Amino acid sequence: MKRKFETLVSVTRKRSIQFLIVVAVLYIILVTVEVPFVFRTGFDSINQDFITTQRSPKLLSEENLLEKEAPTRPFKRVSQNTTHAPSQLVRRNHKLVSGLVFDDTTFDATRKYGSSELYKVAKHALDVGLTLWKELRSGKIKINTVTAKPENRTESCPGSIWVPGSGFLGVVALPCGLTLGSHVTVVGKPKSARADFEPRISMVREDEESVMVSQFMVELQGLKTVDGEEPPRIFHFNPRLKGDWSEKPVIELNTCYRMQWGSALRCDGWKSKADEDTVDRLVKCDKWIRDDENHEEESKATWWLNRLIGHTKKVTVDWPFPFTENKLFVLTLSAGLEGYHVTVDGRHVVSFPYRTGFALEDATGLSLGGDVDVHSIFAASLPSTHPSFAPQQQLEFSTRWLAPPLPESGVELFVGILSAGNHFAERMAVRKSWMQHRLIKSSKAVARFFVALNSRKEVNTELKKEAEFFGDVVIVPYMDNYDLVVLKTVAICEYGVHTVSGKYIMKGDDDTFVRLDAVIDEARKVPDDMSFYIGNINYYHKPLRSGKWAVTYEEWPEEDYPPYANGPGYIMSADIACYIVSEFEMHKLRLFKMEDVSMGMWVEQFNSSNPVKYIHSLKFCQFGCVEDYYTAHYQSPRQMMCLWEKLQRQTRPQCCNMR
Repeated sequence: MKRKFETLVSVTRKRSIQFLIVVAVLYIILVTVEVPFVFRTGFDSINQDFITTQRSPKLLSEENLLEKEAPTRPFKRVSQNTTHAPSQLVRRNHKLVSGLVFDDTTFDATRKYGSSELYKVAKHALDVGLTLWKELRSGKIKINTVTAKPENRTESCPGSIWVPGSGFLGVVALPCGLTLGSHVTVVGKPKSARADFEPRISMVREDEESVMVSQFMVELQGLKTVDGEEPPRIFHFNPRLKGDWSEKPVIELNTCYRMQWGSALRCDGWKSKADEDTVDRLVKCDKWIRDDENHEEESKATWWLNRLIGHTKKVTVDWPFPFTENKLFVLTLSAGLEGYHVTVDGRHVVSFPYRTGFALEDATGLSLGGDVDVHSIFAASLPSTHPSFAPQQQLEFSTRWLAPPLPESGVELFVGILSAGNHFAERMAVRKSWMQHRLIKSSKAVARFFVALNSRKEVNTELKKEAEFFGDVVIVPYMDNYDLVVLKTVAICEYGVHTVSGKYIMKGDDDTFVRLDAVIDEARKVPDDMSFYIGNINYYHKPLRSGKWAVTYEEWPEEDYPPYANGPGYIMSADIACYIVSEFEMHKLRLFKMEDVSMGMWVEQFNSSNPVKYIHSLKFCQFGCVEDYYTAHYQSPRQMMCLWEKLQRQTRPQCCNMR
């Protein structure tokens, strides 16, 4: 028994020793593996985190800092379900600044072709723009963009303005524009007719060296958008006392929107027809006595007697032409619900309907010029605030309007939209209308705004915020200039080729409504192996060599322009866009101040070695809108929304004719 017990103890002791040995070996193995792992990861990561928090940001290069994208804005509602949270991919591939390569040799004024003056302007605009953009991105520019309180703005937005003739310098500022019911009264006197040896409104007679001219202009003007662009003429009132080519007294009314005059309304003494549209129930043109009515052949008493005999129930009173040389007049221009109304010496003369592209608050200046002496100007019932003072009010910072993420592969259609820095309302209208199309929502089509820098720093500050939030603005870093729109067009080609790899590249304006499905269908009709250029194409146009819109021989030495599509909307195959970018980067691309003509020139050059199919269609509208349009131009933000709503409700596209 004792022996068995000793044997059991011996075995137990042996197993205990073996167990201890196994535990020791395992411990040694664990220590051998764990310690290096801790030293390689745990301690190092802890130290790295500590060092990172203490390290100055200056250790990162400025270039790296500039390339970092702004973080997405937090959402008001925090949810545990991350599948519905906005993705960081929304801005994953968005480039805030155009990738177009500019260097010191890009704009060489000594080139043998093109306008040396244009290249000088471009170089200066680029130098100023790059400096301003660098300051803006570095945060050195601090602009207080918080909307001022109304009581702080009443001084800059007076309810009435009076300017005596002695203090009139050609333009009267209307700081907050006009509103419904606003009116401006001008007291003046037309000057005596003068001899004009180079008449612009009258025809030169063969037997005379000159013609007698007496005319003046009253204009409501807006602020110019970019350098080199004239202020828009919101309302142009032009009485011609000695007549023009008609040789009869006439009043011409018109608007000039983005350097393009509209269709003139001519009032020549005949009352507007009953079937014509009225403006606030007033005729567009009232009647006045004309010389060709032979009233001068009979006495006034006989004429009145004949009228009384012939019209026993109703007597229509006719008035003379409202303006007479060296005779004082009182003209009142008022803003109605549907248009502007002009009365002279207390009687209605003309009414002019509001036109696309302008709002009452845009009329920030009253201009008078020509053969007239101004005695006084009085404006009343003016608005106390102006929406444009706070550009951010035009933007709706909602995630609903964010640009969708770019797909991993290329897109079928890329649309580049030319815009100006202060066109906040126009861009917002585009986002809320045709940019909500299913083709863009599914990323089969991509749209981006291309904007240059504004001379007003507060506009650039708002623009940068807008670009970072929505992810659909590409900034071309030069100071905006009317003659340099062509650079934005090249930037559109570069973005469409290098960033989104678009199969088709389209160019449009921020006042152009685009039917994406119709545009893509037109492009799909062309075989994939064929280059094409589609739009409202002009053939055999000649440059103007004299006058206000003259083009010098240095700017354009040829006698004809190449075939070119009108700028508001055209589309091309990607190989043409690729050629344009390549030529620009090699400094071989000829630049011309008219961007649509430039595109026609580049396509023609490409066509010399690669056949291009030109497709002309009037449905790419140059002015306004037509039924079954592909693009509609000169559409105000209200009309953009109207066109989009109609497309949602109806199968056939219809225009919106609102004022």
